[in-house]
Amino acid sequence: MLVLSRHRDETIIIGDDIELTVVDIRGDKVRLGIKAPSHIPVHRKEVYEAIKRENEQAAKLSGSQLDSIRQSARPGSAGKKNVPAAGRVNPAARESA
Repeated sequence: MLVLSRHRDETIIIGDDIELTVVDIRGDKVRLGIKAPSHIPVHRKEVYEAIKRENEQAAKLSGSQLDSIRQSARPGSAGKKNVPAAGRVNPAARESA
């Protein structure tokens, strides 16, 4: 692991198109600004791990389980909640700190 020291408003460049900027430092909390192309997903680690778990669980579903989820996700399904596709993430959406 590479460890770098930065002050507020200083930036680290990753590759050619990712910028990581220290936006604010308050006590033991650091706020980071991340500028990356929309095709590169950026998540907090706990969110990434949750998406990964959901995707692994979805990969284990049988055909009948998938059919059941599809049925309950259809608009107008009486008394059933809409179930989002496991792990589907809008790549343009970015996590907030």
